[in-house]
Amino acid sequence: MILNLAELKASETQYFLQHVVAPRPICFASTVDAEGIPNLSPFSFFNLFSAQPPIVVFSPARRVRDNTVKHTLENVLAVPEVVINMVSYDIVQQASLTSCDYPRGTDEFLKAGFTKEAATQVRPPMVKESPAKMECRVLEVKSLGESGGAGQLVICEVLVLHIDDRLLDADRKINQADLDLVARLGGDWYCRASADSLFQVPKPNTKLGIGIDALPAAIRCSRYLSGNHLGALANVHEPPVLQPSFADDHLKQIMQYYSLNPADLEKETHLYAARLLDEGRVDDAWQVLLTLENPW
Repeated sequence: MILNLAELKASETQYFLQHVVAPRPICFASTVDAEGIPNLSPFSFFNLFSAQPPIVVFSPARRVRDNTVKHTLENVLAVPEVVINMVSYDIVQQASLTSCDYPRGTDEFLKAGFTKEAATQVRPPMVKESPAKMECRVLEVKSLGESGGAGQLVICEVLVLHIDDRLLDADRKINQADLDLVARLGGDWYCRASADSLFQVPKPNTKLGIGIDALPAAIRCSRYLSGNHLGALANVHEPPVLQPSFADDHLKQIMQYYSLNPADLEKETHLYAARLLDEGRVDDAWQVLLTLENPW
């Protein structure tokens, strides 16, 4: 399917984009109006855009159905301050409840059963139950249009970051799994960044990976190694060499059992290397593959 967005209704564009641009972190924004009445609402058009200066941006877009604007937008225009409260799995249902279009003046903290907690530098209250909160100064509100669905970018400078002590280890580092954040997809779909769904991909940083183009042809053109497998192998900083001390009982069995059939030997060796890569054992996978090129 190929979609020309110029030919779609705004609701159709919103539907498709929100399904494919996902998952999106949720900005759970608390604001106040000129009279100091608080408002609380979640937004998934949100992300981190700069660390120095520390900038986050979210967008309370104009409503597609009737082109009205959200109370959050009106509030930050009147009082340019906001608290970004992150949404963890244990409060996601309450957070979703605050997305209801309650009449102006309704206290969503009460509606959703949240506890107000005073911020240290801004007027809007924080959500006590949130595991991480950012007190922000609104630097700019940039309109992307006046029609329904048009984004209204709220550019915020983070002044103070609050993190629940239970998330920190002895070195004051955050345990990502314990944070248990949720993210938004299309329609009614969410996802959870729980321990079972998290995985790590080592970043090349200052040392360059050798690249898939530098892999031996037999590995690069393997029918049994996926693009992810090749990417992991290619993220080493220099081409590995076979270590004489490397020993693996399962590999020895493969070499002995399939030694008379080169095609099956390659298949079983590459499948074993793929399994090691899925377990994060990149060095061992390299040794297995190199052994195939240099059998005992």
